[in-house]
Amino acid sequence: RAMIPLIGMTQAGAGRLFTEEGMPTGGPGWEEIEFPDLGEERAFALEVQGDSMTPLYRDGDVLIVSPTAGLRKGDRVVVRLGSGEVLAKELRRRTARTIELASLNPDHEDRTVNVGDIAWMARVMWVRQ
Repeated sequence: RAMIPLIGMTQAGAGRLFTEEGMPTGGPGWEEIEFPDLGEERAFALEVQGDSMTPLYRDGDVLIVSPTAGLRKGDRVVVRLGSGEVLAKELRRRTARTIELASLNPDHEDRTVNVGDIAWMARVMWVRQ
């Protein structure tokens, strides 16, 4: 078992909490939770806040995500844009210039994002509900 960093999804949009590779910087604002060792994958935890990801993820759910895990079509991902916006979506399509993301909530639109606008993208490895 290992201790991994935990932060709220809303706070994840704030500056200076992540490295350029999408890993937590630690320090103020971060808590820790115990989680089984993921081997070579580097991971952190995000707590869902609000209802923008229902019905799949609800307020208080904890997403274990890894920015080092490989990504495939259909994976659930968390994406932080350079603007600070944090999205939890399904990876629909990836090209050299854009990422197409399908919304997990029917009330929210799908998004197409320019690769240059992405600060980091991490695959959802596990969910604690």
